[in-house]
Amino acid sequence: MNPIPDTGALSEALDRARRFAPFLAWLIDREPDLAADAATALTDPLRAAAGDVDDRPVAQRLRIERRRLALLVALGDLAGSYRFEQVVRTLTSFADHALDMAIRTAIEERTPGAAPTGFVAIALGKQGSHELNYSSDIDPILLYDPATLPCRPREDVEDAAVRIGKRVVELLQARDADGYVLRVDLRLRPSPEITPIALPVDAAIGYYESQALAWERAAFIRARSAAGDIALGERFLAAIRPFVWRRALDFGTIAEIRQITVRIRDHHVQGQAFGAGYDLKRGRGGIREIEFYAQVHQLIHGGRDPVLRAPATLDALAALAAAGWIDAGDAAHLAEAYRLLRTIEHRVQMIDDRQTHALPSGEALDRVARLHGLADGAALLDLLRPHVERVGRIYDAIEPPGETRLPGSDDGLGERLRVLGFGETDAVVRRIDQWRTGNYPALRSPPARAALEAVLPQLCEAFGDAPDPAAAVARLDTMLARLPSAINFFRLLEAQPPLMRLLATTLSYAPTLADTLGRRIELLDGLIDASALDPVGSVAELAGEMRLRSFDGDGYERQLDHVRRIVNEKRFALGVQIVAGTADPLDVAAGYARVAEAAIVALGDATVAEFARRHGVVPGSELVVLALGRLGGAALTHASDLDLIYLFTGDHGGESDGAKPLAAVLYYNRLAQRLTAALSVATASGPLYPVDTRLRPSGTQGPLVVSLEGFARYQRESAWTWEHMALTRARPVFGSPAARAATQAAIDTVLAGERPERDIVADARAMRRDMRAHKPAQGPLDAKLLDGGLVDLEFAVHVRQLVQRTGFSPDLPTAIASLVAAGHLPASIGPAHDLLTRLLVTLRLVAPDAQPPAVPTQALIARALVLPDWDAVVASLEATRQDVRAAWAAIGGDEE
Repeated sequence: MNPIPDTGALSEALDRARRFAPFLAWLIDREPDLAADAATALTDPLRAAAGDVDDRPVAQRLRIERRRLALLVALGDLAGSYRFEQVVRTLTSFADHALDMAIRTAIEERTPGAAPTGFVAIALGKQGSHELNYSSDIDPILLYDPATLPCRPREDVEDAAVRIGKRVVELLQARDADGYVLRVDLRLRPSPEITPIALPVDAAIGYYESQALAWERAAFIRARSAAGDIALGERFLAAIRPFVWRRALDFGTIAEIRQITVRIRDHHVQGQAFGAGYDLKRGRGGIREIEFYAQVHQLIHGGRDPVLRAPATLDALAALAAAGWIDAGDAAHLAEAYRLLRTIEHRVQMIDDRQTHALPSGEALDRVARLHGLADGAALLDLLRPHVERVGRIYDAIEPPGETRLPGSDDGLGERLRVLGFGETDAVVRRIDQWRTGNYPALRSPPARAALEAVLPQLCEAFGDAPDPAAAVARLDTMLARLPSAINFFRLLEAQPPLMRLLATTLSYAPTLADTLGRRIELLDGLIDASALDPVGSVAELAGEMRLRSFDGDGYERQLDHVRRIVNEKRFALGVQIVAGTADPLDVAAGYARVAEAAIVALGDATVAEFARRHGVVPGSELVVLALGRLGGAALTHASDLDLIYLFTGDHGGESDGAKPLAAVLYYNRLAQRLTAALSVATASGPLYPVDTRLRPSGTQGPLVVSLEGFARYQRESAWTWEHMALTRARPVFGSPAARAATQAAIDTVLAGERPERDIVADARAMRRDMRAHKPAQGPLDAKLLDGGLVDLEFAVHVRQLVQRTGFSPDLPTAIASLVAAGHLPASIGPAHDLLTRLLVTLRLVAPDAQPPAVPTQALIARALVLPDWDAVVASLEATRQDVRAAWAAIGGDEE
């Protein structure tokens, strides 16, 4: 039990959380009782988070627990009640609990009543050392014992283990209105390019005894049997202990350690310079350098001294200093810096619950500083600077200057790169050296390195012609670090030379697409066909392409994978069209929306059919899906959520006619849950879309699905102004033509005036004020949230529509044209919408942080906006914002 925290400090922490961190403000609104009694809850946060959720389904229970714990840990941290060590240990304890619960549930679901034996999760990384950060993923290795794992009759034990592993990941990663539990990364298992997600324990032992690389030794310093069959995990760790902790180090081992050191130093060029944008984790003098400083000394000396084998960084530093292997003063400085850097990392992640480690810029940096209790971003940088500089100096002492080149370097490579246009080449040469020496799992095999050598000259030439060669190579390096295997990737490039230039251009400009490629390299295959850069087809054509022809047995799961594969290919190709300059971002936005709508149609049909196999159908009734927001307006970005409302037609008192009948309301709520999961849960073919259903009647407090009659009555009698504003962009996207028509007719009736009398202008003004407070602009290019941005434009349009009862169309350009023609909006709003939308769609790919990008990317943005140069972009954005602010003010949107 923890002591009750100071109420004054806690009240001040709540205030900072609400003012400066939108995610924490959302948590406070979702858990008002917990926030009000946080002082008591903080004495036992895990128990308080569990609270009253024992009767919920396991996945929902864990999501609610995680949400509550995130709030409590943040408040304890911000109030100074929890030291850093307590913060990370509490977060890790929950991760262990959630992972264990997921394993037990997955086994119980498949083999009810069986003991949860024979399956274990080995925690690596920060979970293994009890040091998880505020918005961390976990990196377990899943192992099973074929002799003791519960199986169904006549079931292959390997299939059973893989299915259990997939279910564990699904329980933890699936998102809904309650959020998610944990992100799970299984790529640290042995040979992930060829192995299933769960491995037999003896095969894993054999791998680590004979094939593993130096970086895997470093990873196992922090390994721990964390969940499931703990005894099985302890047996595995005991068996591989000699692999991790060697009593004698030969010259080859020391060379391996030097290679890891160079990789840590040079892997990330971006975020190295201290200041706004600095990467707290990977930057020079950052978190990773402190962690590796401890680990490299542990690898060298821990084989002979078991006392040094402490998993946690702070414990390791203390043990190494006590044993005399590192300077005690250096250890103290590194420990102090580690606590501070990790704490600020937590502050950055508390803002939006994003797994980010980089300091933002501008106002966003000020928010991080104020959340920490400082005056502004400059004060935060002043606080961090001396620690970062000292860590960098201490870390540099690991490797004497001038000895950072890896074995096998080609001394002529740097000169050839300079001739090709690379400019500064030292970092690029070091990266290529790392590829050639197999420093990544993807390049560990001789065939993989041979494939690299075969394509390397042409690859360097293509990257030399790219707008930003160094950035392109850095992002390729990140991709290779994530890939399970690079053989097919390099062979594809060798066979398709035009792809190399397109890849180089994409990596130069688009970090979002580069990250996507790093996770799913097969998306590159979709660019082989020249038609990939053409506009995508109609919704009907796309839905037809997404439907499987046969549908039995495991057909539903195959359908989910099939849709994900096609959607991801189409979205990636649409993004490349912007980067390659072959399409107008407005057309790309429409293409993104058609792809999403087709996915809803294909998955909706499949989910309805699959659900009916067990429960039948409700006679005279059907599901309708209503799209709102950007999907309703048929103009998505690469990163858009899907704002959906689920409705059903017919009698709400009906019942389905299947073998397991359900009352209509329960039937459609379960069906909608299945469809939401189909649209949002990641499968082997990747993720699809986040789904947001909070715009439904009564929001998260109401049922997931309501009858069309109930929806229409709610909108006519009870809905608030913000709900009617959302309704202006509502569009039925799933259901029979008759059901869609009936839904549209109900919407039209409400918009035409059959709705409660409200002070629409005052309500909209208050909403916009709240949005500014809780969701401020991310940066100076945030076309959506800046004053005079798209949100203000949309507010102006929707207020005019509702007040004048005219100009209704979910398509914003159509609505704007109608309102302009009627004299309700100035003519400048049409061009303003187009410029802001082009900017938003483009920035989501090339500058998702809304900060001014590098010069080559500035040229791309100007081209996408049909402007001559970057100065014209800046000037046009400012002029457009003035036009939008004027239109909003003319309606009464100004607060003054």
